[in-house]
Amino acid sequence: MTDKRVAAGQSGRVRGTEQRAPEGKERQGKGQQAKERLSRSGGDGDESAGATAAPGTRRPGGRTARTRAAVRDAVLSGLADHGYPGLTVEYVADHSGVHKTTLYRRWGGLEGMVADALDMAGEDTWTAPDTGSLEGDLRELAREVVDSFTDEAAAAAPTAFIAAAFQSERAAKALHAFYAERFSRCEAVVARAVERGEAAPDIDAAALVRAVSAPLLLRVFITREPIDTALADQSAAAAVAAARAGAFTRR
Repeated sequence: MTDKRVAAGQSGRVRGTEQRAPEGKERQGKGQQAKERLSRSGGDGDESAGATAAPGTRRPGGRTARTRAAVRDAVLSGLADHGYPGLTVEYVADHSGVHKTTLYRRWGGLEGMVADALDMAGEDTWTAPDTGSLEGDLRELAREVVDSFTDEAAAAAPTAFIAAAFQSERAAKALHAFYAERFSRCEAVVARAVERGEAAPDIDAAALVRAVSAPLLLRVFITREPIDTALADQSAAAAVAAARAGAFTRR
């Protein structure tokens, strides 16, 4: 849900007229560690596909897909190491091997690159857990949140994306779209619970799955308190108890 899949990729060089040699090897550190935990997207195909699409919105394969993946990786490294305020087009160009003119032409600037990195994160194959019970599924979702934000390297990219959303309207819209889609996948947990008779048919699935992560994210981003597995289990149990009491019945 809110996990290591909030961005995707491993770095690689891009061949073609749009590439210039990166200056040195890609940086090690939080950015590299974050990328190693994230799922790769993109494929092979004809670069001409989607040639008239808006900057940062194309999803073709081949050289364009590799270019897009390289830019995404550089954005991830920059966000993890420097945060949104410290990320520059020069940094992305240096670490992706893609010339600045190409970056501006395709993505329009940093906002477009950050938004596209989030778009790519939404293209992964993550599915909600299926333990056989509502509480078990919600517990696993809550534990994923804890795992994501208690590992410094794994938390670097998603934390930076959330911070960027407060400084960029386009990043905010992309982040909203990412989480809306991610929570939509989580609703399968509630649908299965309804089929098993564990939840009422009129339950608000979206409200229930959000209630699981809300206490954890409050501590991470608002009160700056630690979170752990015990707190994740408590959050899941509280959400299930509230659901059984009718707190999430559609009005």
